[in-house]
Amino acid sequence: MSYRVNKTDSEWRAELDESSYAVLRQAATERPWTGALLDEERAGLYACGACGAELFRSGTKFDSGCGWPSFYESIRPEAVELIEDTTLGMVRTEVRCAACGSHLGHVFPDGFGTPTGDRYCMNSVALNFQPDAAPES
Repeated sequence: MSYRVNKTDSEWRAELDESSYAVLRQAATERPWTGALLDEERAGLYACGACGAELFRSGTKFDSGCGWPSFYESIRPEAVELIEDTTLGMVRTEVRCAACGSHLGHVFPDGFGTPTGDRYCMNSVALNFQPDAAPES
């Protein structure tokens, strides 16, 4: 697939720290229960940690108990790219940023009790959180 944001491997390595590069560009997974955004509860926007593309709104985030931030849908269907992943002897659906192709996590059809039934299980390090502006008093 052709992406709107295209950079060389050297450019990605220069821009991303080691753990971000491993997850976003090499499809690694952060350890469960360690991500900085797991317990984030403020209203806001979750964007790609590599290119800044908008991916998820806080209103779709839920506690799935899996150890990673979970969402039941992306901000727009075209914001993410879904790819069959057969690594590790399993068949899963990988979620990538549609703007730059960076690995974000996986989506599973076990988001019980959510409007979509989906659980977008994302790596915290793959996302940047932008809180909504506080209302002026």
